[in-house]
Amino acid sequence: MAKQITLTQRGGDGGNWSMRRRVPARYRSVEPRPFVWVSLKTDSREIGQRKAPEVWANLIEAWEAKLRGEEGDAEARFAAAKELADRRGFRFLEAPAVAQLPIEELLKRVEAATDPKGKIDKMEAEALLGGAKKPVVTVSQAFDLFYVDAKDRVVGMSPDQMRRHRAARARAVKNWIAVKGDMPIHEVTTRDLHDFKAWWLERIVEEDLDRGTANKDFSYLFAMWRAVGQAREIPLSFDTKGLQFKSVEKEATRPPFSTEWLQDALIPGLAKMNTEARAIAFMMVNTGARPSEIAGLSAAGIKLDAKIPHMIVAPEGRKLKSIYADRTVPLVGISLDAARTCPDGFPTYADNPGLSNTINKFMAENGLRETPDHTLYSIRHSFESRMIKADFPERLKADLMGHRLQRERYGEVPLVHMRDWLLKIAL
Repeated sequence: MAKQITLTQRGGDGGNWSMRRRVPARYRSVEPRPFVWVSLKTDSREIGQRKAPEVWANLIEAWEAKLRGEEGDAEARFAAAKELADRRGFRFLEAPAVAQLPIEELLKRVEAATDPKGKIDKMEAEALLGGAKKPVVTVSQAFDLFYVDAKDRVVGMSPDQMRRHRAARARAVKNWIAVKGDMPIHEVTTRDLHDFKAWWLERIVEEDLDRGTANKDFSYLFAMWRAVGQAREIPLSFDTKGLQFKSVEKEATRPPFSTEWLQDALIPGLAKMNTEARAIAFMMVNTGARPSEIAGLSAAGIKLDAKIPHMIVAPEGRKLKSIYADRTVPLVGISLDAARTCPDGFPTYADNPGLSNTINKFMAENGLRETPDHTLYSIRHSFESRMIKADFPERLKADLMGHRLQRERYGEVPLVHMRDWLLKIAL
């Protein structure tokens, strides 16, 4: 036991042992007594010696909580009050709830909040009698807090993925503030949400914007507010039913390249591109992988010396589109040849959002788009179209594309089986 702790028996406590110790100078602002006497609730000195260090540690933690409440902002003070209540053996309740407690429980809290001179300690009262006010979280603050309270949702994202994730939600916050102001999220009403919808409708009509863009704003805001509200026990009082715009059916904006166009125009035309960009496009041809999935490959994900050469799409330094995107795909034909030109990966385009724009611009400038609607991503759609025409099994199509299968997955498709099917459509 530390030497500074003194145990004594006090007659007024039924012969129980008490702990006496000087209050450290650090806590003088929150504990006016120079010494503290605390009953250890036992008449056994041996038991008292075992209990004293834990009792002292609890006192230290309670004083630290009071210091945080004294020095911190509103959020820190509220957190400190909850912690202090817990240290005193009570559950933190707001004042209205405290007032509804049975009289015996209420008196216990009042007694615990009273100092040795019979006065109510302000910080103890905030903790035990519900005097602490919940901090107000505004729409802009909820944006920052989301990345604290819901950090699990962005774990594994690459720097560029995080940048785009934040940018999309920051735009939604900026739009909301422009319409309704930076209001506390607990004050947002259904009426406010309909005002925001009306503002978006006007923009959609006047600027010919996509309804999906407006719906994303709603989705991002709701997700942030709910995550922060749940984590910080902030009640939200709005109804989201019927708020999002109904989507308008459109023809596919990314049609597949025809096999003839791939062979006679696109592949010869892309041969003039830089090595990495060309290899990424050519690896898409017989794998159907997303451009970002290939660009994110490192040497560890390109297995050229294996019995069956293949690539491994995995969350390596970035977050995949879904759990189904984590897959292994054999390399055949022009895709295998392309991988051999970049066996160590694609450092120029790894985590670079400019890849698609670079290749799409090259395609447009060199007459490589089969129609104005065709883009780099059309190579992926072309791969899927060729699988359909070749009657690939549904399970195999889903595994190769990284899609969800509309039934349970049982076992794994052997790599050799995948390769043999791919050879039927390989270019």
